[in-house]
Amino acid sequence: MAIENPRKWRFTWEAQSHSPTLKLFVFDSHTKPSIQCHDLKVNLSLSQAHVSITWTQQHDSQNQSSLLIPMPKVLIDPESPISYRALSDHIEVKLALLLPIDHPIIASSDSVLRLSDNAQIAEADATTPLVMDSDINSLSSKKEGVHFYCKYCATRLTKRPIRNFVEMPSVNWQEVADNWFGACCCSFGGISEKLVNRYANCYTCVTDVCLLTSTTVILFIDDLERGKFPEDDDPKYQVEVDFASEDGSCESTLHSGSVYGRIEGCDIQSDIICDFRGKLRFKSLKDETFRATLQLNEGETNGNSLFSTLPTSGLSENVTSGSGCCVHTTHKSLHRVDEACKHTLSEPSSPYEKTNRNTELMADQRSFLDGFLGNIFMARSYNLSKDIEWIEFSCPCCSSLLGAYPCNGGDAPIDGGVRLFKCYISTCLPISGLDNIFRKYTLERMFTNQLLESAKDELSFRTVVRDLKTKSPMLQIVLLNPNAWCSTGYCLGKGASMEPISKLDLQPIIKVLFSDCSNNSESQSRMIEDWLTKNLADEVFMLTNQIKELIKLVSPTKDILPPSCTSIEGLPLSSLWR
Repeated sequence: MAIENPRKWRFTWEAQSHSPTLKLFVFDSHTKPSIQCHDLKVNLSLSQAHVSITWTQQHDSQNQSSLLIPMPKVLIDPESPISYRALSDHIEVKLALLLPIDHPIIASSDSVLRLSDNAQIAEADATTPLVMDSDINSLSSKKEGVHFYCKYCATRLTKRPIRNFVEMPSVNWQEVADNWFGACCCSFGGISEKLVNRYANCYTCVTDVCLLTSTTVILFIDDLERGKFPEDDDPKYQVEVDFASEDGSCESTLHSGSVYGRIEGCDIQSDIICDFRGKLRFKSLKDETFRATLQLNEGETNGNSLFSTLPTSGLSENVTSGSGCCVHTTHKSLHRVDEACKHTLSEPSSPYEKTNRNTELMADQRSFLDGFLGNIFMARSYNLSKDIEWIEFSCPCCSSLLGAYPCNGGDAPIDGGVRLFKCYISTCLPISGLDNIFRKYTLERMFTNQLLESAKDELSFRTVVRDLKTKSPMLQIVLLNPNAWCSTGYCLGKGASMEPISKLDLQPIIKVLFSDCSNNSESQSRMIEDWLTKNLADEVFMLTNQIKELIKLVSPTKDILPPSCTSIEGLPLSSLWR
């Protein structure tokens, strides 16, 4: 007879990369197979795509129980014997494979069998490991432009379609330049510093241009529909220029979120300051004509504006070449100043001075330079600066986390750019549609991808995730297996053998040990710090809400494995989808 309510029994298939063995766990929360399951038998039916398990109950040889478990899409070796045993809290079955689960032949044959309908494309997305790149080709191919939407509430985030996309390099250019040219100021005439500064200027955030990294899209705040930022007239983000000095000189204060260009040779001597919305700010100007000539319209804040230019290379095909790689560039908009002041903007007197000016950085950019290329989704210590604070950016409609932006002493982006994480946004409506370029991105898969990359780069399989703001340890992770495959579900009763059973898809996962450190005491935190030092563990930094979500994802689920298989050396065992 079939078991009453067979759905209380669960199964989990598990395969390891490069291993020709497929393992099956069958368990429930009440049965002890080693004691209660007698005359255990396991049979494989390849034609009906299932494994059947039968046994007799304790003290009742007439009462036979039977379970059916659907088979995954793998190549089983039918001539190899089946290995199985009844353990204290589960039944374990091992099957031999003709080829490992990740063999290229398996992957290619599976892709050939898949058609192009929506269900099968979604199925392919779920069973293929996430490959993260900048997605620049997919985004640039949208000639009509791309709007970005909140993945939670479908609120449109952008004012207008974005058509221009620039790929950010994936290396730390400060370190590369220092290694190549030398960090000393006299090495090749300080060329390392000049190249890095020029690079930083090239990737300034500007309107109508999206900067891309593997994990984020970076948008200028004026391209966002409703960003929660200070108003333009907020005094914290204005420049104060005092022309009342006794010696006639100009005293100015530059606040965060600004870029500037200096007018030399003017009787009034002033600094022209553009805040992050592209408007000029002054405390007082005696010459009203002079004041009027310095008004820049908000619409002039674009790729050719006073404070933002782009390199002529590295752009998508539909980006117009800019005027160079310098933020502090002489721009035609300032010729109106010349007419009012009867002076012209000073030009460099020599090629050397011109080069020096082009590579000069303002204070805010210098403090941000080390983290300019930083992957703020999962930052490293060398991507962080004590002068920069990262603020979470939320959806204006549902308040869900969307990304972050850097600031320095205020609430506005220091560089005018907001980093939106790909796992939280969509490029189309409906948000689950196949036209969504970021449909395969989830927090879990992005974290797993970055964790594997970090382990490969740092040669460390131990990681401590710290809070980006407090720097406190929040999550401890030990990578056990970077390349595993898994599928789980409920067993079927004997009557199901009369019906066709669909084969299962195995999902790519990593296996990890973890510890939630978010509520640790002071002594426990010290133990984590000692563990980190002793084991030369890697450190990464993430936003608070990201870590809280990750802790929920990584927490072990009792339905996946039997209790005896959920911990190793006192640390819980879990898996993450990759």
